[in-house]
Amino acid sequence: MNHTFFVDLPDVAPDYDLAEMLEAGCHFGHQKVKWNPKMAEWIHMEKDGVHIFDLIKTKSQLQRAYNAAYKLGKEGKNLVFVGTKRQARDIVVTAAQACGALYIFSRWLGGLLTNWDQVKLSLKRMQTIESGLAEGKFKNYTKYEQGQLEKELNRLRRFFLGIQTLKQQPDCLFIVDTVRERIAVREANNTNIPVIGICDSNANPDLVDICIPANDDAQQSLQLLISAVAAGYAAGKAAPSDKKPVAAPKPEVVAVAEPAVKKVVKKQPIAATKLVVKPKKVAKPKKPVAKK
Repeated sequence: MNHTFFVDLPDVAPDYDLAEMLEAGCHFGHQKVKWNPKMAEWIHMEKDGVHIFDLIKTKSQLQRAYNAAYKLGKEGKNLVFVGTKRQARDIVVTAAQACGALYIFSRWLGGLLTNWDQVKLSLKRMQTIESGLAEGKFKNYTKYEQGQLEKELNRLRRFFLGIQTLKQQPDCLFIVDTVRERIAVREANNTNIPVIGICDSNANPDLVDICIPANDDAQQSLQLLISAVAAGYAAGKAAPSDKKPVAAPKPEVVAVAEPAVKKVVKKQPIAATKLVVKPKKVAKPKKPVAKK
């Protein structure tokens, strides 16, 4: 597989100590009779019928897995740890919880990725029962009915306990043993979900996007490898995002025409004209004429 998400990865992984990897037993593969020839490029030699990995290449691939997990965390994507084998369960749960990743540790439920619509209903049902029991919504049910609900809840928890908050298909799977979890690998390939996988000498590296060639059986080896990927995811989540905050759009300024102001012309006061009243001439009374 060659998913485009892993084409351009940041270079932030630490320089792992080869001596520490050697002490953890990361270099031990399976017996030669169990090997997959496609793992030949990662194998350094054969000793006493057992294949020995080239730890320099293992280190390089582990750094690549760290960088991929870092990018996933920084971009806020979901990474699901998958490890159901006995020696990996506790390590997977502890590491995933510490870095804020999701996890599957009991059993991979067939159709988890390819029948996602049904899985969403199961997750919703699980949340409904949990909240109902916590809030006492079923207290009026009979003991038998309450027992059936608890039985159903335990079954759902067996499959979905570590992914109960998953709202959509995961963005990437980190699979501890790609041979044991072959159904998960196949479903991821069918749904175009990238896979980071720990591949022992009996695995097919072509089925994963990032192959970590190493011992997938010894607990010390698993502890080192799983913790490294978890550390990368945690570091990515803690890193500042490269996305620039979107500036709020500036309010559009609309030019408003000012109302026309009627020019007021001040009228000059009219000077009061002095009225001259000319007195009327009164005719002088005629002298009475004496009657004759």
